[in-house]
Amino acid sequence: MARRKALHCITQDDRAFHSSACLTTSQPARLSMSREEYRRMVDYYREPYTTQASGVLSEPSALALPLPSLDSNEADCLKVKSDESEEINGDTASEEPMLSADVDDFINAEKGTCSKVLMDAIELLWQILGNEKASHEDILEAYSALPSPGVKFLKRYIRRKLLNRLSVVEIKSQKSMMRFLSVIDDMKAANLPIAEAEWNSAIAFTGRCFTRVTAVEVENALRVWNEMEHEAGVRSGKVTLSILFDIATKAGKFVLAEMILQEMSNRGLPLNRFAKTGLIYYHGLKGDGQGVRKAYLALVDAGHIVDIVVMDCVVASLLRAGETPAAEQVYERMKRMSVRKTGAIHPLPNWRKTRKLGRILEKAARMFKDDPQKLQQLQDEQWLVPDLRTFTILIGHHIAVTGELRRVVRLLGDMQSLGVPLHGRIFLRIFKGFALHGGIRYTSWTKARLESVWNALSLALDDQVPNVHLQKWMVVWIMRAFAKCCGRARALEIWAEIKTRWKPDYAENDTVHRILREILDSTCDFSQDVIHWSDKR
Repeated sequence: MARRKALHCITQDDRAFHSSACLTTSQPARLSMSREEYRRMVDYYREPYTTQASGVLSEPSALALPLPSLDSNEADCLKVKSDESEEINGDTASEEPMLSADVDDFINAEKGTCSKVLMDAIELLWQILGNEKASHEDILEAYSALPSPGVKFLKRYIRRKLLNRLSVVEIKSQKSMMRFLSVIDDMKAANLPIAEAEWNSAIAFTGRCFTRVTAVEVENALRVWNEMEHEAGVRSGKVTLSILFDIATKAGKFVLAEMILQEMSNRGLPLNRFAKTGLIYYHGLKGDGQGVRKAYLALVDAGHIVDIVVMDCVVASLLRAGETPAAEQVYERMKRMSVRKTGAIHPLPNWRKTRKLGRILEKAARMFKDDPQKLQQLQDEQWLVPDLRTFTILIGHHIAVTGELRRVVRLLGDMQSLGVPLHGRIFLRIFKGFALHGGIRYTSWTKARLESVWNALSLALDDQVPNVHLQKWMVVWIMRAFAKCCGRARALEIWAEIKTRWKPDYAENDTVHRILREILDSTCDFSQDVIHWSDKR
């Protein structure tokens, strides 16, 4: 209740945020929709449309409406193996010893003195790999205990599991890329074969390790691809080229993206569900709203299952194309699809489940290509109501582009009514809104409302609400907002409170201090305060 009162000034409606991270609210029931109704989720204007990739997209649809339940055998076929085991290529731990044949030579060279130490290190690594809660840092630390190159002493099934565990991350970063590529470098040094899936992960890491994809990341990804095909002799599949297409698109290299699509066509590789979804975003980045609609219809007509990931991509792409009313219309249709059901608890977002679901839906489209009734059965299992990502996209757009606080408030109210849990991403974007639009005459982004949001965040931090915590960029935008709306004195007071709540690592500490000096036009007192805090750490 205290949190609701704290946000009343900005929302004028105590439903805007939640008093906990997981509320007992209504949740949408499943509705059976025809393929044509999914087509009509996005308005399509019949205008001339051409693209270099049109030949790749002309896949016929063969879907109908009636749907029976899937039998147990079909359900088993759709089960996806766990992230840690699906790329191990059928190797099993029970059939082979843990030590590679090369270990015998190593032990002989050391006169047998290291055999037990080496075996203990490998067994510890295997135990950690089997622990789903083990962090990547723990895995790499256990691996680093092996003599270099460590992969030389591991059987293939352990190497595959090691690389697979290191490749599965929620958000790719420079740190996660370095972890993965260090093992890949060891594979090269030991002259061991690298599987296609592992090359794909290497390409994805090099191209997506930074928030913003630039020409540098594109060049690095192409270099790894060239090494994969011409030096290692591993032929690229549709997954490899889909990853390259995604990287080229996000870097704004549209000519290169079309060349990759053409290469897929020349090799006879169909666009998978990931690539077709990426094609929607590709047209959005080009500012081609009609192309977004065309790509969405192509995905539906090709028999792929539409889920919330696809719809979020459509909304984001229409916004990128400058068609805010069209994106809002899609959002409203997503809301109207739900039917209220009391007593349900909205689950917290789970990126692993989302990742696994995408693979299931891709497999289902292939498995039931000639059975539209069963495909429809799986389609009806998908809930298309707006989720956290939907609200993050829309709120972020209105904050960065339109500056309409009233629309942001309505979206916060929708989050409450749909049971979407509170999340730090939303706080970050709201503080960004005050930094961008506050501090000027007649603005709706007032000091009182900024204080209310800060109080709400403080309460959420005190209550240890899941997914709400201080991190580098949230701190930066909080300080920018208070410096602009309330002045330097109040910003320093907020900074003093942040220091009691936030424990950054060295890199975050250094980055934030540099930005804060710029924000507050560094004075001697502030500089000394920053240095004193660093020394205490």
